[in-house]
Amino acid sequence: MTPGATPSVTVAKHAGFCFGVRRATDALERELAEGGRTVCTLGRLIHNDVYNASLDARGVRCVCAEDLDAIFAECERGAAYTVVVRAHGEDDGVICRMKDAAERLESFRFLDCTCPYVDKVRRIARENSGERRLFILLGAADHPEVRGIMSCVRGEGLVFADSAELEAWIGENREKYRDFSVCLAAQTTQKLSEWKKSLKNIEKLYTKPIIFDTICNVTAERQTEAKTLASGSDAVIVIGSRSSSNTAKLYEVCRSVCERTYLVGDAGELDAASIAPFNKLSITAGASTPISVIREVERKMSENIENFEELLEQHDSVKTIKSGDVVTGIVSSIFPNEIHMDLGTKATGVVTKEQITDDPNAKLDEMFKIGDEFDVFVIKVSDIDGIATLSKKRVDSDKNWKDIAAAYESGEILEGRIMEAVKGGVIISVKENRVFIPASQTGIPRDGDLSALVGTTQRIKIIEVRADRRRAYGSIRVVAREERKAKEKAFWETVEEGMIFEGPVKSLTSYGAFVDLGGVDGMVHMSELSWTRIKHPSEVVKVGDVIKVFVKAVDRERGRISLGYKTEDTDPWVILNSKYATGDVANVKIVSLMPFGAFAEVVPGVDGLIHISQITDHKIEKPGDVLEVGQVVTAKITAIDQENRKISLSIRALMDPTVDLAPAEEAAPAEEAAPAEEAAPVEEAAPVEEAAPVEDAAPAEDAAPAEDAAPAEDAAPAEDAAPAEEAAK
Repeated sequence: MTPGATPSVTVAKHAGFCFGVRRATDALERELAEGGRTVCTLGRLIHNDVYNASLDARGVRCVCAEDLDAIFAECERGAAYTVVVRAHGEDDGVICRMKDAAERLESFRFLDCTCPYVDKVRRIARENSGERRLFILLGAADHPEVRGIMSCVRGEGLVFADSAELEAWIGENREKYRDFSVCLAAQTTQKLSEWKKSLKNIEKLYTKPIIFDTICNVTAERQTEAKTLASGSDAVIVIGSRSSSNTAKLYEVCRSVCERTYLVGDAGELDAASIAPFNKLSITAGASTPISVIREVERKMSENIENFEELLEQHDSVKTIKSGDVVTGIVSSIFPNEIHMDLGTKATGVVTKEQITDDPNAKLDEMFKIGDEFDVFVIKVSDIDGIATLSKKRVDSDKNWKDIAAAYESGEILEGRIMEAVKGGVIISVKENRVFIPASQTGIPRDGDLSALVGTTQRIKIIEVRADRRRAYGSIRVVAREERKAKEKAFWETVEEGMIFEGPVKSLTSYGAFVDLGGVDGMVHMSELSWTRIKHPSEVVKVGDVIKVFVKAVDRERGRISLGYKTEDTDPWVILNSKYATGDVANVKIVSLMPFGAFAEVVPGVDGLIHISQITDHKIEKPGDVLEVGQVVTAKITAIDQENRKISLSIRALMDPTVDLAPAEEAAPAEEAAPAEEAAPVEEAAPVEEAAPVEDAAPAEDAAPAEDAAPAEDAAPAEDAAPAEEAAK
């Protein structure tokens, strides 16, 4: 120790529980807090003897795969079990067995707490193994994580402890696997240095290997930070279990740059006297080390913190707390995922975010400030860790349960967030209480995906309360139905003819389209969809289209609304008048040929007649001698009958401008009516009450009178006249 120097203790930022371990321990703590079930871990939850001992003391059973059948049998007899899979994961076949049991047995709950980083490697193993594929994993073959990953391999898979072992194997098998598709991944806690060496070695076997860098970024950051701290320290303390893979690798990394590196399980193994002479001391910890253990080591080594032994001597003057107590605490520290509270005891109170709120987006530093005081429920107290695990939600739940019971009596609508989909329904958190919503009350169709509701905020009504078991049942469907009825009532009270609405097309029938006007459907008859004749509404709109409609008629007694869609602005005849006048020349498209002439489209929806006498400047027997359907010709508009909506056209007038167009030649004879095959089929006709009024039909006087026949000088000789059977009917 340098004379006059002040000793310092630095704790690594990334020391202690990683995300995956924290996720698993939090899930287990929530299960214990709920109570009423036997909680088991499939293998030791984490590699830490101190934490596991605390679980044993609280009745958490550690089981293996061979114990599952016995657990399933107990569940069949009515016992309630929860089995938690540790962050390392488990054999693929074992997980499948538990999934099947969870679906079959209502009292069996299965929590797969496999770390997302580990789950990613498992997926890679499944997708990159099989015929003519070789999956290689860099890791410890006997580690639970590695065993679980390799159980997902479909085909050939190999595990190598380090780059040297991989290189030796390549030397013997270079040719055997040269034609294989080779995939390389790593155990999430693998050393970065070994991984980089392995990448170089694998290229000796295969020039284009598929590489997945699966080392957990937290692990990488932890090792990098530890190496940096160790290089500038006189001594390093690595805290963690000797059976922990990531702790062992952390120790190796620190030892490579600082000879005085010590590995301890907790403060009890620490020889403070031998480390005291050093000026700069660093502390880091493996991913399975509770923060309480790290703090205990730090307290023991730091000269800037009050002596822990002295605090213990004052035990009699400090109040004690136990599990189940409700105590008042003062916020002393705020972190992103937890707050610490001064409880007036030797234990530090810790309230995780999950025990504060169900909102994953909540920010604790916005919810609390240092010095805030409120009541908390004591979940557990660990004298070994010096930590009291607390719950604010439990206290809030107790206070708010009365509100939920009152809402059942009053019919008040409550709001909450859907937490999870379970067998037979979903769980919603309302006022920090879990309320069950049966599948039939969710509004999701039968056999639909209930998980689609998870994470959403819903309004519910309490439909049943069992006070003796403190259970409540809610319904989304009841609220939706009541709100829909209220909307309908308000709609019918205000709707009037002429009102304009915009809404989606909900359905189509052979006679029209139904549009959602906001809780009430209205019908647009096919005749109101288009100015031109259509055979089916789908020619104009499709389901889901949002269209603007106006109310034509309201029948409140029958609960029916007739809507209009076509407007004067879209009337083809209005468009024609805005574009053309009598005497104008237009390019028109031949749409049909008749014995007496040709019909041509002037604008979409409006056709005009080119009488046979106006097709050319010489006599022809039929329009087809000169024209064909689809042909575009230039014609002169010789007459526009606004009242009867008819147009006469002439090509001949453009050939000989001096020709005198007799009105008789321009009028359409009786056979100008649309051919029979173009009429709407009987089944598409509008219902009687919706049929077009009689005055809309073409009047009989529209037929050309006898005196409209062509003048004698233009008539064909008697021998050219059409036989009687060809005359228009």
